[in-house]
Amino acid sequence: MIFGNFWTSGWEAFQSFWSPFLLSEPITDPVPVFLIIMAIMLVAPLLFERIRLPGIVGLILAGVVVGPNGLGLLERDSTIVLLGTVGLLFLMFMAGLETSLDDLKLNADKAVIFGIATFAVPMIVGIIAIQMLGYSLLAAILVASCFASHTLVALPIISKRGLMRTQVVTATLGGTLITNVLALLVLAVVVKAHQGDLDLGFWLFLIPSLSIYTFATLWGVPRIGRWFFRRFGHDEGAEFTFVVATLFVVSFVADLIEIEPIIGAFLAGIAITQLIPQMSPLMNRIQFIGNTLFVPFFLISVGMLVNPLILIQEPQSLLVSGVMVGAALGTKLIPAWGVGRLFGFGRNQTMVMFGLSVAQAASTLAAITVAFNIELVDQLTVNGTIVMILVTCIASPWVTERWGGKMDLIQSRAPQSQPLAKEASAPVANMPQRVLVPIANPSTEDNLLQLALILVKATQGTLLPLHVLVEGQDPVSAEAKMQQDRLLQTAEHIANAAVVAVEPIGRIDDAVEKGILRTAQEHRASLIICGWKGYSTYRENFFGNVIDIVMRRATVPVFITRFKQPINTIERVVVAIADTPLSPRMLQPTLELTQKLAGELKATPQIFLMSPKPQPRNESLVSRHSGEMALQRVRGTLASGVNKRLGADDLLILIAAVNASLPGVPTLGVEEAIARANPNLSMIIAHFPS
Repeated sequence: MIFGNFWTSGWEAFQSFWSPFLLSEPITDPVPVFLIIMAIMLVAPLLFERIRLPGIVGLILAGVVVGPNGLGLLERDSTIVLLGTVGLLFLMFMAGLETSLDDLKLNADKAVIFGIATFAVPMIVGIIAIQMLGYSLLAAILVASCFASHTLVALPIISKRGLMRTQVVTATLGGTLITNVLALLVLAVVVKAHQGDLDLGFWLFLIPSLSIYTFATLWGVPRIGRWFFRRFGHDEGAEFTFVVATLFVVSFVADLIEIEPIIGAFLAGIAITQLIPQMSPLMNRIQFIGNTLFVPFFLISVGMLVNPLILIQEPQSLLVSGVMVGAALGTKLIPAWGVGRLFGFGRNQTMVMFGLSVAQAASTLAAITVAFNIELVDQLTVNGTIVMILVTCIASPWVTERWGGKMDLIQSRAPQSQPLAKEASAPVANMPQRVLVPIANPSTEDNLLQLALILVKATQGTLLPLHVLVEGQDPVSAEAKMQQDRLLQTAEHIANAAVVAVEPIGRIDDAVEKGILRTAQEHRASLIICGWKGYSTYRENFFGNVIDIVMRRATVPVFITRFKQPINTIERVVVAIADTPLSPRMLQPTLELTQKLAGELKATPQIFLMSPKPQPRNESLVSRHSGEMALQRVRGTLASGVNKRLGADDLLILIAAVNASLPGVPTLGVEEAIARANPNLSMIIAHFPS
């Protein structure tokens, strides 16, 4: 009795202190509501980062302060719920986008073991602990499933630090998918059992529908997306709209078959990531809009759910809250520690795994809301769940930020699907620092620039788009100069969208090839990428064309490219090596280029070793530098072997013949024959100066 009076008196005193700061009614005018939210998004992360706390924590706590359980400035109305839901789906979608299926396959054992462990341990401990508080078995199972699931609240921290492709993060992402699906299945089963509808029909619907849905998403979305990008790949607005529409269609279908939409969002990201290069402008737009607008909305909306005063209002909730918080923290730390020990992860990696998996938000809220609505749990349990969400959503980004910054990237980075051999010293990403791209045709400009961006962005280099106007007897017209400005402005816009340094160059010269070569020297270009129509006229063969002259006189590597489809729809990158004299100086960067493009385009790298003889001349050299890329011996000449084995979804990479630098000899004889025989084949021809 004395204890109850103490809390009652304390609560009344607190109310009298707090009441002057509360509004009688929350703000409902859309303009000030949006202004307050934008101010929170700007100020809260900056303020908390100054005191060395993750900005995510600031957004959550700001939601607590301005929400209905704080100052009451804003109400968690349908608009906040809508934008918060969109933010949650975007968060899971971006996690899927940065998840490589190849990495998941390579780390499947870690992901499966961690997923099962981080589900089973919270379920077992949670059921025992909750039943000891006097809950029924069904209620204990459901609350324990809330401990098992988790939300990747700290994922933006990992993405910002460039740790998405590490073994520990890949395993955690895969484990998240497993444990969330299992937890949501437990929710569905418990609800049906509580309602008395747990019959054979439920299982006959759920299991086949989930299997069909997963297969249709992972198999169908890439094919539909590839068709769309081929048809409308030059419309930036259409590309972004298609990606967002795919996210919500897949999430909506998941909801129709009684699967939580966040699982659908994650699968949608995994399915469509094959079509969006990591360093492309489209990926940058998705991440920018998600991380700066929708995900902060979600974090603020989570904070608005929290009522920290319930510990004073209802002292008996302290026990329930304490048990739930302790169970959530302990049962997530144990699986992370166990899996870390099993697979040899260090302390930093283990704590990052724990930090990512400890946050309770989306799935937990969904489960406890459903349970409360069907009267399986009471308000006390809801209050305890909210406290658990508050504690774990603060702990998760703090732990991830603290130990994520200490991770050893070299040791923790996930092995790529096809790593190069140790003899291949520097990756191709380190080779070109300043890439010169002559542009003249608007229809081919986009693919040339996308290729250049992939090679530039990893080194934080500079893109040099160039347009040359030829001045003959007559001066260059004003219309030609306007066209030059438009082409360079478009190139600059694409580079800026990908956050790449760019120096547009407009030049007037007496010949295009002279303009390219002089610009390469004057601006210290380290690589030239030229477009190619795939054939030469008789006049060009006799007098020499721009490509011939540039390849013969350039002092830096030259990539001659022909793209017959958007670069992001490539499924396989094939380097074909002829049975001609070859040096490591030419082979190594070509294989690195193959590896780099395959990784960025989520394509399969492969080597074709062509030879009319049983034993190819370059086999030992190629084997030494190929690493684990698939190597296939092909009997026959270069042209005949390629014609039979490549299709429209392939990108062929060739090394220019040794005699390419000899005057009077066509530089692209064999390559042109291949291009004419395969009109829909995309090609890159790599030439390295002697």
